[in-house]
Amino acid sequence: QVQLVESGGGVVQAGGSLRLSCVASGRTFSTSVMRWYRQAPEKEREFVAQINWSGSTYYTDSVKGRFTISRDDAKNTVYLQMNSLKPEDTAVYYCNIVTRWTRTEYWGQGTQVTVSS
Repeated sequence: QVQLVESGGGVVQAGGSLRLSCVASGRTFSTSVMRWYRQAPEKEREFVAQINWSGSTYYTDSVKGRFTISRDDAKNTVYLQMNSLKPEDTAVYYCNIVTRWTRTEYWGQGTQVTVSS
């Protein structure tokens, strides 16, 4: 059974940093696209960043230059380094993995990030 477990969320002051981790278990994901999404209160879930199997990355405009996504396939883990955090980054952050060939999608349970002003 596949399971994604996020960690690293918390409360931080504006301008601070956090590093989120998402550990996958149940199968390997070395040829999958790994993404982070977030959902703020009373808003729809939105895409944040992705990294594919070759290491190519893509970010939503609001986090470019501040967030960095990376992966360690040996650990079946995807990371999100978040710097220069802003109050508007406050949300529940979700890990998402989509397999390359079957397009099967998996989600984690989310981790809360709160940025105080």
